[in-house]
Amino acid sequence: MSGQNNQDKVSHDPIDIENLLLLNPRIRQGAHVVPSIETKDNKRHWKRNHEKSCADCGPKKNNFDDIKHTTLSERGALREAARCLKCADAPCQKSCPTQLDVKSFITSIANKNYYGAAKAILSDNPLGLTCGMVCPTSDLCVGGCNLYGTEEGPINIGGLQQYAVEVFKQMRVPQVLDPLLLRSDLPKIFQTKIGLIGCGPATISCASFLARLGYNHLTIFEKKDYIGGLSTSEIPQFRLPYDVVSFEIDLMRDLGVKIECGKALGVKQRMTLNSLHEDGYETVFVGIGMPDPKRIEIFDGLTEKQGFYTSKDFLPQVAAASKPGMCPCKQSRQALPVLFGKVIVLGVGDTAFDCATSALRCGAKKVFIVFRKGFSNIRAVPEEMELAKEEKCEFLPFLSPKRVLVRNDGRISAMEFYRAEQTDDGEWTNDEDQLVRLKADFVISAFGSGLQDQDVIDALAPVKMNGLGVPVVDQRTMQTSVPWVFCGGDIAGVAQTTVESVNDGKTAAWSIHRYIQGTLGGVQLASEPTLPKFFTPIDAVDLSVEVCGIRFENPFGLASAPPTTSSAMMRRAFEQGWAFALTKTFSLDKDLVLNVSPRIIRGTTSGHSYGPGQGSFLNIELISEKTAAYWCQSVTELKKDFPTKIIIASIMCVYNREDWTELAKMAEACGADALELNLSCPHGMGERGMGLACGQSASTVRDICLWVREAVKIPFFAKLTPNVTDIVDIARAAFEGKADGVTATNTVSGMMGLSPDGTAWPRVGREKRTTYGGVSGNAIRPVALRDVSAIANALPGFPILATGGIDSADVGLQFLNAGASLLQVGSAVQNQDFTLIEDYATGLKALLYLQTLDVPRWSGQSPPVFSHQKGKPVPKLKELDGKHLPHFGPYKKQLEEIVGKNKLSEAEPEVDSVDRKRVINQPQTPIPTIQEMIGKSLPKIGAYGKLDNSQQVVAIIDEDMCINCGKCYMACNDSGYQAITFDPETHLPTVTQDCTGCAMCLAVCPIIDCITVIPKSIPHRVKRGIPEYEFPNKNAASILAQ
Repeated sequence: MSGQNNQDKVSHDPIDIENLLLLNPRIRQGAHVVPSIETKDNKRHWKRNHEKSCADCGPKKNNFDDIKHTTLSERGALREAARCLKCADAPCQKSCPTQLDVKSFITSIANKNYYGAAKAILSDNPLGLTCGMVCPTSDLCVGGCNLYGTEEGPINIGGLQQYAVEVFKQMRVPQVLDPLLLRSDLPKIFQTKIGLIGCGPATISCASFLARLGYNHLTIFEKKDYIGGLSTSEIPQFRLPYDVVSFEIDLMRDLGVKIECGKALGVKQRMTLNSLHEDGYETVFVGIGMPDPKRIEIFDGLTEKQGFYTSKDFLPQVAAASKPGMCPCKQSRQALPVLFGKVIVLGVGDTAFDCATSALRCGAKKVFIVFRKGFSNIRAVPEEMELAKEEKCEFLPFLSPKRVLVRNDGRISAMEFYRAEQTDDGEWTNDEDQLVRLKADFVISAFGSGLQDQDVIDALAPVKMNGLGVPVVDQRTMQTSVPWVFCGGDIAGVAQTTVESVNDGKTAAWSIHRYIQGTLGGVQLASEPTLPKFFTPIDAVDLSVEVCGIRFENPFGLASAPPTTSSAMMRRAFEQGWAFALTKTFSLDKDLVLNVSPRIIRGTTSGHSYGPGQGSFLNIELISEKTAAYWCQSVTELKKDFPTKIIIASIMCVYNREDWTELAKMAEACGADALELNLSCPHGMGERGMGLACGQSASTVRDICLWVREAVKIPFFAKLTPNVTDIVDIARAAFEGKADGVTATNTVSGMMGLSPDGTAWPRVGREKRTTYGGVSGNAIRPVALRDVSAIANALPGFPILATGGIDSADVGLQFLNAGASLLQVGSAVQNQDFTLIEDYATGLKALLYLQTLDVPRWSGQSPPVFSHQKGKPVPKLKELDGKHLPHFGPYKKQLEEIVGKNKLSEAEPEVDSVDRKRVINQPQTPIPTIQEMIGKSLPKIGAYGKLDNSQQVVAIIDEDMCINCGKCYMACNDSGYQAITFDPETHLPTVTQDCTGCAMCLAVCPIIDCITVIPKSIPHRVKRGIPEYEFPNKNAASILAQ
């Protein structure tokens, strides 16, 4: 049959759709043959990484955009955080100099609680954003990651740390003192004057912790007219932007720390340790780093005009010209050093690599990194070295400088090197018979630094100096030979990285605190350091809520589930901060049970996922094996020890008035605050006439509730089963039975799967038998949300204890908005541990606080998504060049050239010479209470008939964020409306006018907000299949009328 005839058949795609479907996947009918010469061309066209034969990495001059491999977008952060195992006694934490609670902050990121993550990070490391960007994580936390033992490899901890604190930075919320300090009158000793010299990482850390402790007379003296120390002046903008350093210093200033610039340590400068002490500074912290470059004799007399720089000369000039906000003056900005031709960088530490990559941005055509030892002796971390390799810097090992050659005009023309070799004894020697000459236009020496200025050394008197010319420091306390002087950072001799300098400051802060309190105040402190956490106004948000006359500290509690198997477990949960807990369901002794094993299994609803983070569990566990006497004694003990915590006794009986009366009175008598009547256990207990057997009938539920109401005065909640036709009917029966509320819902009856041999898991005994179990966790969240909202709409004001897939503050708020009063958690704890409550509490506080701020287009704690590739901003290409180009192959090269030309046209990197002050985001409205959140969404949840089908939307694709996977195209073709084209050369998808706004493409797109929906601006034409039945934008009533 001809194609023309096919067009008359409705079961064939029209010609235009057939053309659109040309790239849609099809099952191969045979082996596919393509000559290798064609594949080579194809490979080049689709290649996303650099060609091995590529001579350069594209134009870099003036381009100080982020180049870090670790940078993440929200999508990348969520996926990476989900991979983390959140290990017990996590080795990553032990490998962090500042002892970050890595497990905790990654948990918060996985739960979209970016404030909670930032709080955990900044509590231990006031420079958490800086360290997230520049930490040598492969040698620290990442080096201890247990996922190194798996094929997928370790977690990108630095990238996660950076992402969380960057989101918090965008919130523009200030740091405040610990509320406990604000509520108390601190002794006069906290007004002790403390001086800190040098405004680098160690000092910022020390001052931050001292301020958190309550000291209110802290002054930092900085010799430069900018602040931040080495972080500002020597780490390039493309690795550490100045606004990051400024942000962390602003947080320190929030606590009252003062900074005086232009105040240098030195006898000639009239500022010495003794002069500060005489001025009333009882203690002094020295964090001046190693300010002087190490120079070898062959460089004597060489100047910048001749082409010679030390790293201490070169990097600060680059920073001043490329870091917005660094220079506080209003004069014209400093120009970048002008480099050209070939540049030799001497050294192979992190600083040398920063010099090399910065040289490219100053105009160098070729950079040679020359070092004396071999690759196995490189001190720099792999991350740094890899960046230099990617930018096509050349590495020349085993070369020791001999001399610098200059031309007649005095400019450098070349360098000569000896070949360096290692003897059998491990000593390094120069073989003078082997000479290498390298042509060069510039030489940058990055041989390290020291303290060589005698004026500064004299100003440190009477501190004792060691053989290296730096202070003698107790490396466990950071105290010098002079009791009131402390040191940290490079000058103290231990720190080799920013994070170690931060920890020096942290350690010194505690030591200074002990010195002041003990030596000056006569108060002896514990030897175990205890420093305050990071606090903001968010932490003061009140999460309490009153339900049935009972005050709950927060809405989060433990469900009657495996996490409350014993009262000792409940005790540990209360100690961590859970507001309430339900006992494991117990019964009268005549109904005691014995469990089978195995009985709790991993879900399969998230695919082949192993380890924590399961989307569901299935269990065939019965109620508690412990007696009612055990649980009643437990309730009494727990209420005595935790009077503010709420204990709800979960009880179960057969359909018998006497049984329910006896057990309810027993639970009330032992001191339970409330009862939960388990009328819903879907497995095992129903066969005994309990649980589900009592909860599927409205009349049975009504009777049991009336019996219990007669028996006790304390509130009780009927726990409902979702395994019914209409849960609202059952809830209404509980209401009519005078229950004080309901719990919605219990687990959903199901079977998780069968193995290829036909057996199930769990399988019990030699017979390998199984039964239907209860499915819990995120997989049942849609059911639970539906049930909670339906009950809340049907019975306004009737308290609902929600359970079923609550695994974060974000989800908890969804349930509150849907009408829940309290939130029970079970499966999430099975995936992790009781410490989750801290994440839930900080997360919910942040969500409430953000509702009061001016943060347009935020969704909860998620900021607006900017156009990016791999988390790094990309320019709107259409605005620069009017082109539509993907980010691969020849198009990537074109993109780099367009961006390069744009950078060059700016003449110099765009630098704002005015010191920009942070604007604090102040609440615009009162902070909402939990009570005000309950049922907030209910007016918008209802029947389908209330939806307006005249307000149509269409999809729109951000080409700058698209990674060209074609998932939208395939989904639209085989599951939608064939409304997306897919370019065969660029793989850029385009939405056509046939889009019906179904949003399937958005659902399958792997990049957050790459696809969005917007109101439809053209008439909505419904395709009825037969042309004469098609018409534009008519509502349902008019359609039916026809």
